[in-house]
Amino acid sequence: MELKHIIPNVEKTFGNLEYAGEGNVEQRRVNGRTMILSRSYNLYSDIQRADDIVLVLPPEAGEKHFEVEDKVKLINPRITAEGYNIGARGFTNYILHADDMVKA
Repeated sequence: MELKHIIPNVEKTFGNLEYAGEGNVEQRRVNGRTMILSRSYNLYSDIQRADDIVLVLPPEAGEKHFEVEDKVKLINPRITAEGYNIGARGFTNYILHADDMVKA
């Protein structure tokens, strides 16, 4: 069985989400042109307080321009799991994806 993604209950999992700033832009050069593969953004959560939440959006969502601490809403959010190992130990990164992010 393969885990494709998890659909979170955003309200219970993250509570209120606020924009915290831009993250990274993942790009690749194809036929001499730069293609954007994804953009990431940092979010604040009033439930998940230990770390900022990193949201990955597809290039179709476009570049987002919000003020810091603007309340945001995620369109079609899902979480994927990515495993990796260091030495003999296994670890998991959980990655939050969405189709878009809009002002709440």
